[in-house]
Amino acid sequence: QALEDQYSPSRWSPRLDRDTIIDAHLAVTAAGTERARASAQTSLHVPYGKGDGEKLDIYFPTDHSGTFPVLVYIHGGYWQCLSKDESGFAAPPLVSQGVAVVAVGYDTAPKGRCCPAETVAACMARCRLTLSSALCPGHMDTMVLQVRRCLAFLVEQYPGIRGIYLCGHSAGAHLAAMVLFTDWTEFRVVPDIKGAVLVSGVYDLEPILHTYVNDVLNMSREVAQRNSPMRHVAPAMPAACEVLVVVAQHDSPEFRRQSKEYSQALRAAGWSVSLLDLAGMDHFDVIEKLSENSYILTQVGRRAVLRQ
Repeated sequence: QALEDQYSPSRWSPRLDRDTIIDAHLAVTAAGTERARASAQTSLHVPYGKGDGEKLDIYFPTDHSGTFPVLVYIHGGYWQCLSKDESGFAAPPLVSQGVAVVAVGYDTAPKGRCCPAETVAACMARCRLTLSSALCPGHMDTMVLQVRRCLAFLVEQYPGIRGIYLCGHSAGAHLAAMVLFTDWTEFRVVPDIKGAVLVSGVYDLEPILHTYVNDVLNMSREVAQRNSPMRHVAPAMPAACEVLVVVAQHDSPEFRRQSKEYSQALRAAGWSVSLLDLAGMDHFDVIEKLSENSYILTQVGRRAVLRQ
């Protein structure tokens, strides 16, 4: 029960009760995305693969005839809800400064879940799939692969990209962190990832196994370990990007612990990493306010992108 409470972000906000805060979050991000689509030049529902969820929404700066940086936003929703269709709210403050914003879609659970005892090889054999195509939609391995694949697609399709910056919230922060430790050999391209902003993320999935969250994800211990960024921190390479780990004051103690320990692990491995603890914020408004020019995280992120 203690873990259930710790990994239920809606229980920790002082603003709204747990029954209304998620609906409020959906309303805020959806409205912000609608405004962004109305104010920017967009390419919506761009396929980067053959899966139903493998689509991108791209918000272009006014002048994108030359080179431009790109911020890739990966939504949260505990790997089982939300979508790119509510994920464009952060675009206006960046688009106005010449930065393109890409909202990533991926196949969330519970589509086609594999048996928790099934190995990756058995899953691929049963589904007649390979790593170059996809695993079962909604499987944790698939979601990680899809986000990696979308970055390779962007590099191949948009030669004007001058650098990629990752921003992920909650489950999206987990997926962004997994991207940082990718062997790009099989993708035939190496994205120029210059920075990552990881907001209120989960970096060790094992505690999730013992909560309601795994009722839908159906992860085995093997899958959780394989997809835990905390277990795959590698020594920083000379060109390693800068990482900003963000946590809200009113995130649960477990979310706060994971953010602190992950930032410490990165620093110990030689990464350039900062931990930003935002006072007065909860798990939801910590990301919602990225639509506001005056928000500290908006300003920090924009400065990081534009100084390159």
